[in-house]
Amino acid sequence: MPLVGRWLGIECFKHNGSLHRCWDRALVLENNSDYIVTATKRAKVIESNGRRWFTKEPAVTIFSKKEWWNVICMIKTDGICYYCNIASPSIVNKDYIKYIDYDLDTKLFTNNEIRVLDEKEYAHHRATYKYGDDLDMVLKYTTKIIIERMKKREFPFDDSKIKDYFDEFLEITKKK
Repeated sequence: MPLVGRWLGIECFKHNGSLHRCWDRALVLENNSDYIVTATKRAKVIESNGRRWFTKEPAVTIFSKKEWWNVICMIKTDGICYYCNIASPSIVNKDYIKYIDYDLDTKLFTNNEIRVLDEKEYAHHRATYKYGDDLDMVLKYTTKIIIERMKKREFPFDDSKIKDYFDEFLEITKKK
């Protein structure tokens, strides 16, 4: 069944299989062998502790199917801010996009500043969930690759491509 044009939920898990966070729905804009592109506006988020909230900015999210990342491209008034989760490759199971979050995050701000986030949380969870050395190497290598892509503004850190996806999302949702 084709995914493009469908609304899917998103489920984020921790390494031990516990549900960490979920989003109620995202519209699939593209689905190819490498990634899935979705878009949302005021998505409802439910945390593992039951707390519920709505996203502030509209966003385009790219879920890699082969590499260890997904990127939330937040559409802000002053530009696009990119939040990259270092995470397992994403899969689609029934009506959900699913992945495992590995805590390390990298953020590219609208002024081109790049920050690696949550390194203490990563160290804590590496010990708690017993991430092996091979997994640790993959996650740290992916972080390094992501930073290089951010510096070069390579996909998915390409403002014009993300704007095109968001315009497509607005067109589709205007019709519905």
